[in-house]
Amino acid sequence: MSRIPLNLSRRRLLAALGLGAGAAGLAACGAPNASGDSAESNLREGFTQADLTVPAEYEGRTPILFWAPFTGTNYEVLAQLFTEFNESQEDIVAIAESVGSYADLNQKFTAALQARTVPDIVCFPEMQWLQFYQSDALAPLDGYFDQEWSTDVYLPNYVAEGKAAGETFVVPFARSTPLFYYNKTRYIEAGLPEEGPETWEDLAAFAPELAKIEVEGRPLSAIAFGPDAWHGQADIWGFGGANATEDFQVTIDDEQGVEWLEWMRTFIHEDGHGYLAQDSGTDFASGLAAGWRGSTASLTGQTKATEGVFEIGTAYMLSKEGEQKQVPTGGSGLSIVRTESQERQDACAELFRFLAQPEKAADWHIGTGYVPIVTAAQEVQSVKDQVAANPNYGVALSQLENARTADYTNWDQGSVTEIGAAMGQVFGDDADPRTVLGALAPTLQEALDDNREDYEAVEFEGWN
Repeated sequence: MSRIPLNLSRRRLLAALGLGAGAAGLAACGAPNASGDSAESNLREGFTQADLTVPAEYEGRTPILFWAPFTGTNYEVLAQLFTEFNESQEDIVAIAESVGSYADLNQKFTAALQARTVPDIVCFPEMQWLQFYQSDALAPLDGYFDQEWSTDVYLPNYVAEGKAAGETFVVPFARSTPLFYYNKTRYIEAGLPEEGPETWEDLAAFAPELAKIEVEGRPLSAIAFGPDAWHGQADIWGFGGANATEDFQVTIDDEQGVEWLEWMRTFIHEDGHGYLAQDSGTDFASGLAAGWRGSTASLTGQTKATEGVFEIGTAYMLSKEGEQKQVPTGGSGLSIVRTESQERQDACAELFRFLAQPEKAADWHIGTGYVPIVTAAQEVQSVKDQVAANPNYGVALSQLENARTADYTNWDQGSVTEIGAAMGQVFGDDADPRTVLGALAPTLQEALDDNREDYEAVEFEGWN
């Protein structure tokens, strides 16, 4: 099967799936536990469960399948939580399968919808679940909520991002923000502030001192960059610009956007203080660079990887001096896939309820670095102990005050890929930022124009 384009509006996705435009319209459907015919609206005949293997000890239970876009430490922690859920009751078995990255999940789930053989649970980053909501693939969750479990238990920063037309289709789970990581050991060696930089100007001032330290016969770089649109969103906000306005006009090529990428180009190619890495997190952990930008979800893994080698420091994402620090919300939430089985959909909701327990949310946070998305989890003693033992977790929590939903350009995977590619041209090839952004803007505008009707139908309230 040929690869399906990532940049799909509802109309293009429906066409790819071989469905007519009349297939969309979940907003009119009833809640999962509603009475009468409306309960049938969440069933989707012909959409069956993808293949899965149920361990022998769980035979006879209702099986639910989660295609998880996690690997490494994060997947291991997820698997442990699923085991705990399976051991906590005798009716349901939850199976997690790692599918790689979010982009991999996007491709695989789109193909699965086309084949009508799907998982029961998916999670897409930020607002990228909307294309699947618009293609009628996701079930509303509100009918499952009660006094013990509802959107009220989660951090409010992330709740609005799971709603469309007044209904909830996503509950927060693996949520994060980008974070600036630095090698505190090297900073101390270079006589620099232990708390790290606050602005890009700080980093530029620190870089020559870091470069006096040699690593494998070369000056230590201040930062290893990755062409990541999520980081780029924080950067352009930190230069006073934006990718797009709330009235769907692309502004990434405005002067603030050009200034942002020109600053980066100069820092990398003229001053020689940074470079485009194949894997910036790996280069940081191996000591080749004194800084990188990663997710809060990388905190536990990076801490383990560098234990006994050097001490990690974290700081808020950098901004230009005098500009407001803002970071995009990140990570993903959990959605139930509409299939032919109400029993499996109901079972998925029970798993979500389990994961929303403060202690389980705390375990996920401590094990991965994702924020403790359940508000009460921050009061769990293990979380307090973790912050006391490693203040980096406190930095990740306190930066939430700067978190906001990303611009419309970051709401679909295709545009995210295009922005990352443009950043890569500047970071890696020394391309002219004005030329690069001038070529990028029409592509982003076309995608926004194509998706505008669908985005407006969402009635998003997160910016209000």
